[in-house]
Parts: sequence; structure tokens; C-alpha cells
Amino acid sequence: MCGIVGYVGEKEATPVLINTLKKLEYRGYDSAGIAVLSDENIVVQKAKGALKFLEEQVSKEFIRGSIGIGHTRWATHGEPSDINAHPHTNVSGSIAVVHNGIIENYAKLKEKLQAQGIVFRSQTDTEVIAHLVNFYYEETGDIFKAVQKTLTKLEGSYALGVLCKDYPDRIVAARKDSPLIVGLGEGENFIASDVPAVLEYTREVYFLEQKEMAVLYNDHVDLYTEDGEKVIRKPFHVDWDLSSAEKNGYAHFMLKEIYEQPKALTDTLRPRLVVNGKKPVDIKFDEMDFTEDFKNADRVVITACGTAYHAGVAARYIFEKLARVPVVVDTASEFRYRDPILTNKDVFIVISQSGETADTLAALRLAKEAGSRIIAITNCVGSTVSREAHKVIYTWAGPEIAVASTKAYTTQLMCLYLLALKMAEIKQAVTKSEYEKLLEELSTIPEKSEQVLKDQSSIQKFASLNFNKNKVFYIGRLIDSASSLESALKLKEVSYMHSEAFAAGELKHGPIALIDTDTLVVALATQRELYEKINSNIVEVKTRGASTLVISQGNTEIFKDSADTVITIPETEDIFASILSIIPAQLFAYYCSVLKGNNPDQPRNLAKSVTVE
Repeated sequence: MCGIVGYVGEKEATPVLINTLKKLEYRGYDSAGIAVLSDENIVVQKAKGALKFLEEQVSKEFIRGSIGIGHTRWATHGEPSDINAHPHTNVSGSIAVVHNGIIENYAKLKEKLQAQGIVFRSQTDTEVIAHLVNFYYEETGDIFKAVQKTLTKLEGSYALGVLCKDYPDRIVAARKDSPLIVGLGEGENFIASDVPAVLEYTREVYFLEQKEMAVLYNDHVDLYTEDGEKVIRKPFHVDWDLSSAEKNGYAHFMLKEIYEQPKALTDTLRPRLVVNGKKPVDIKFDEMDFTEDFKNADRVVITACGTAYHAGVAARYIFEKLARVPVVVDTASEFRYRDPILTNKDVFIVISQSGETADTLAALRLAKEAGSRIIAITNCVGSTVSREAHKVIYTWAGPEIAVASTKAYTTQLMCLYLLALKMAEIKQAVTKSEYEKLLEELSTIPEKSEQVLKDQSSIQKFASLNFNKNKVFYIGRLIDSASSLESALKLKEVSYMHSEAFAAGELKHGPIALIDTDTLVVALATQRELYEKINSNIVEVKTRGASTLVISQGNTEIFKDSADTVITIPETEDIFASILSIIPAQLFAYYCSVLKGNNPDQPRNLAKSVTVE
């Protein structure tokens, strides 16, 4: 959520700022703005709504200058408006600030500043920062020290870019609990919330660490601790291609990323398989050895948010079935508030696509303090989660631009399958032959996911007949109930259709009262031993007028009378089926969104990376 950019160099800053903001649109936003130092004055332009409205302003009143900051805002304090959009300035307009995060003590700070006669223009927490920086600037006469002192007064999370008209050669940046990177160019340097913003200009970046500061000039960048001590660090080289963050002929990023899943699954799986001839015989995670972690583990604790949490719910079934170890799964937003019981014999798995999810990071730090062994699953190299965990497994999904995660989810599942199988082997919960048989079947999943995508036309047709349903319920049993959670989330995220998920056996305990002719029930039915049970649930809703879709594998004859439509995925081990059954659900959500005239890449009110609590 929110996108920060900044530029200092020899080019005109305005087009660079607009261009880099465009690369961050996927993060979700409701307004945008830029501030450029022009002719010894900071000129600010802001606009509510899409970035195109800011572009229209800029085209009419182009701001000349070679240093500036920009922002796309996702509203927290104050409604979306021109006034509440960033950047925010002090009273005289000599200092401008862009901010991602939430200042929790802003009300107290605002009250003190107002008592000094300062009049606030906006409803935001960010404006407090601009006035506070100005207060300390008047006291110290040094913009770096002013920002440094301001940070000591802020409670909450922040990524900051600060511009001062008296310092026309530099941008001051800082971060705590919100991501910020520094891009290193030739005769130019950048700040941004995420790597895609700067890839067109440079592949060398610094990932600012917790409570670090940076000062950017056109010819160099200085890094500092919060205490002002210089930090020397090698930049990170980004080796993925900018074209992977482009649509490449697809109508939307979401559809492109759904179709990228076979490759993403292959990239996640193949480097971890040890092959003898053509047969996979073992799992190896780069140079990481999990033997002691898994041998000593009494249980696995998993925490995450949103889609990643649903991967964790699926993992509970996977670990308990394969490794025979108890698993606790909790949403990260609740985890740290329930006084959780943690020990040094817990394997603690955190899952985050961005590696910057605020609630997940807080849970990670709590578990680390308790002595648990932390394993992170993330897609983003250099992210905070990856740096703070004891061990990290990257999904290698490539850039995911659409707000609604698709390939992030399936590659997270793939990592969890690999971890569970490795734990099963280390704990001797499976025999050697069972282990190798499961590995062999897992190695076929990427190819089978490609087969699922070849049947997209039947899903598209079903969506065209059902996108106007008032209610959509997803049901499933065992691991299918986890897939149901993710399926319902995808649909509500991008189509805004009311959708919920239930364990199929729970239908009769209340939810069945909602079933009528305006209802669609989607049954995920991949656990063959429970086909008769799930079919009974489908019959229950069918007799009450609901339309029905079944996503299943193998012999689906049992559903011929209860289902209006059956989508069949390639046969696999029941425990692996959820990684395939989710793909038709993703496509259904996508097509419903498009049929309703929505933009599935940028759902309303949502952000790609939730970096505030």
C-alpha cells in the first residue's frame, strides 16, 4: 500500500517521478502527488483518483527541476482528496514529505504543534511529520539532524522521503517497519517503495534496514544508522528482467500471472529436487540444512495474512498428513495479541509474498524473542522478512503485479509441500520408497497445472452464466476447505461478489439458511475418499435451488446429477490436488471481474503489500 518515489540527478525530475509511480500502481492507491524543487521553491501538484489525473495536471503546468519526490496514497487518516494526498509540506512550503505507514501518536504530536500556532491543512498523520521536521530544522539548521530528531518522536511505522528547498542537492530518506529501497544510477539516484519502480533506470539497489537513514545526492548515496553512524554495505544486484513486470499481450496482469503458474511452479520446485537419473530422490534447499530444526521440533506454528494465511491453512493438512507433527495456524494480525505460547522447539513458519507485511513481521519478531526457529517463505529477495528469519525459502514466482495473488499462492504451497516432505523424511514419518514416490508425483504438478489452463474456455463460459449471482459459497472437506477459503477471497477481491467459504459439513449448521435460487455453490472435491460426503452436501443445496459447480479429479461420475457443471483437473495424489484445483477458481474470479466491468489488477480499497497494521 502507498508508493513512494524520489529522484535526484541531471534529468527533469517530473517525468521520472510519474514514470516510477506508474510502476507502483499495483500497490493500490486513491490519490497521487509530486513535489519538485524548481527555481529555489518546492512546487507541489496533487490529485485525487488515478495517476492519469495527476498526469493531466502536470501536462498543463510542467514543473522543471532535477530533484523531487512522489507518492501514491492509500487512505488511512482522512478521506481520499486532493488536500489529503501527499506530498505534505510545512507552513511555508520549504519542506516536503512523502510517507508510507501510520504514525500512531500523531494526535498528541498534532495537539502540541497546534498549541504553537501551526494550522494544519489536511486530516492526515503525515502532515505532522512535515511540521515536526520544520520545528527541528529551525532549531538545528541542518535537515539531516532535523529528520533524525523527528524520527525519535514518531511512534508507529514509516518510510519517508524528505525534500528541503535549502538543500537543493539531496533527498533524506528513512524507514521503520515500511519498505524503502535506494536505487543507484549513473549521475542519478532514486528512492522507491519497491524494486520495479527503478528497474528501467538501474539494477543496483540498497534495501534500507530497520531504522536506517539515507541521504541521496546525484553522484553518491550515504547510509546511516538512526544514531547517525555511517553504514557501509554492498548494493544488491537485481537480476530479473523488467519485461517480466509487463503484460506481454495479456489483457491484465492477473490473467498473465495465472498463466505463468506452470513456469513459476517449475522454477520453485526444480532447483530443490535432487535427481538420480531422471528420478527425484531427495529435497535440498540451497545450502540450508533443516535436519536439527526438524528433528527437534515438537510442532509447527504457521502465521500469515490473507492469501498467504490460506496457504498456511492448507499446510496444516499437509504437515500433519505427511510429517505427522501437530500444526497451529493463526492469522498474523491476531497472533501477537493473544499471548501465544511459544518454545524453542517450535518451527515457526511465516509466509509473505512481499516480505514486508507488517502484522507478519510483528509475529516473526515475537516468535524470535521466544527462541523459535524462524523459516520464512517469500517471493522478495532482500525483503525484511527474508533478512530477519533464521532461514528463508524463496518462491521464485517472479514479479507479481496484480493486487490479487495467484502465482504467489501456488508457489507458496509448493514450498510448503517441499518443507513438509523434508520434515517427513527427517522424522521418518514416511518410508524411503513412499518419500520418493511422493517426490515423483510432486514433480509432475507444474505440467499438470499447464493442462488445467487448457480448459479455461469452459470456466469462462460458466462465469458468463453465473457472474450475476448475488451469493457465492465455496465448500470443501479437509484440504479442500483451505482451497475454498482462497477461492472465495479471490472472487470477492476482484469481482466484488459476495462470497464465503465453509467446511462442507458445516453447511447444515447455519449457512444453508442462506441458500436460494440466487446462490451459486462451488464445491472443491478432490479428496476421493470423501466424494460421497461432499456429494450429499451438493445435493442439499441443489434441492434448495442453488446453481452448482464442482471442481474435482479422477472419476467424477458421482457428481453427474448434483452438479450443473464439473471441471476436472488431472489426477494426482489427493494431498497435492489443492495446488491444481485452485487454478479454475482463480480463472472463474478473473472472468467474473471482467464481465462485471472491473479492473482485476487494481481492486478497489485493496493494496498489494499491507505495510500498516
